[in-house]
Formats: sequence, C-alpha cells, structure tokens
Amino acid sequence: MLGKGRKVSGRGEMVTANYAFGPAEDDAIIKHRLLTRTTTTRGEPPLKKLQRKFTSFVLEVEKDEENYNDCAKLSKAFLQELSTFEIPLLKSKAVIDANLREKENFNELKDEINRQISLVQTDIEELKKQLEESKIERQHKEECEAIRKLISAQPPRSETQKSIREIEKEIAALEADNTAGSRLLELRKKQFALLLHVVDELQNTIEEDQKSLIEEMRMVTEEQKSGMEDASGGSEAMAVD
Repeated sequence: MLGKGRKVSGRGEMVTANYAFGPAEDDAIIKHRLLTRTTTTRGEPPLKKLQRKFTSFVLEVEKDEENYNDCAKLSKAFLQELSTFEIPLLKSKAVIDANLREKENFNELKDEINRQISLVQTDIEELKKQLEESKIERQHKEECEAIRKLISAQPPRSETQKSIREIEKEIAALEADNTAGSRLLELRKKQFALLLHVVDELQNTIEEDQKSLIEEMRMVTEEQKSGMEDASGGSEAMAVD
C-alpha cells in the first residue's frame, strides 16, 4: 500500500507541476481533487473507497447481533484504508510545503539576482565613466608625449640663446651696413645733383660762348664786306680820274 501511495503522490506531483502555471480556476479544481482524492486513473477513487469502508463499519456496529469479530475486521480495514489515504495526503502536504519553500527560495534568489543585476549595472556605469576618463587621460598623455618629443627634438636652450645672439649681431651689422649704405646713397644723390647743376651751368656757358662766337664771326664778316666795298669804290674813283 505504501508503494501505491507513492505512485499516487507522484501522479499528484506531476499534476501540480503540469498545472502550476495554469489559470486560477484550474488550480482550484486540481487542488480540490488532490485534497479530496475523488479522482484516480485506475480503480475506485480513494475517498469513495474510504467512505465505503467507513459506512460498512458503521452499519455493522449498529447491528444488534454479537458481531464483534466482523466489527473488528471492518474497523481494521477502515483504519488501514484511512492510513493508506492519509499517507499520500501527508506526502502531498510535504510536497506543497517543499514547493512553497522552494518558491520562497526562488523569490529570494530572484531578489538577490535583481540586486546583483542592479549592482552590476551600477558597476558597468561606473566602469563606463572610468573608461571615458581613462580615454581622456590617455589622450592628454599622448598629447604631452608628442609635445615632449617635439621639445626634445629642439636644440638646448644654451645653443638657442647663442644662435639668437649671433643673429642679433648679424642684424646689428646689417643695420649698420644699411645705415652706411643710406648715407652713401644720400651722398651720391647730392653729388649727382651737383654734377647735374655743373653740367647745366657748363651747357649754358657753352651756349653763351657759341652765341658770342657767332656774333663775332658775323661782325667780322660784315667788316670784311664793308672793307671790300670800300676797296671797290676807291678803284672806280681812281679809274675815273
């Protein structure tokens, strides 16, 4: 009988498992059937069988005859049937309690998982921020490294200052040369202006000399012409004489 009780309990667990996530009405019907055990897949339902045993025992007790042996047999049979009916109920109750505890454990585990998920999400957000900060810091380091390399490629400060001093000397020398060149150019301008003035004066003098010479030549020519005329007139007079 205990073996049959286990099989019945197993069927009850299977039914509970199959309808654990069904509608509320189906759950209520299945729960009622499991508690009353009014249905079974084979043979007479346990509750009806227990009721029949109890009815037989009561009817036998109510008889006036001396039937102690029959009453004892029926009582024993009823108690055995009651024990057989009670064992699966106890097992079902144990299964229900275990399922409830398991459900509570699952709920606690779910809460813990949700809490862990929240913590992980918080950690992820924090890590994202750290990653962004690390990227910015790395970018700054790369920029600093590039600047350091650029500075390292330049000559030392002493050489740079020496080069600056040499360039300043060259600039001073060029400025001096420029000043001297400017003075020389100014002198050459004055000399050229003076030369132009002298040339102009000389040209004026030459023109005046040319005019004087032409005038003298003209006067000489006129004198010669007058002398020739006088000479011809004297000859004619002598001829007349």
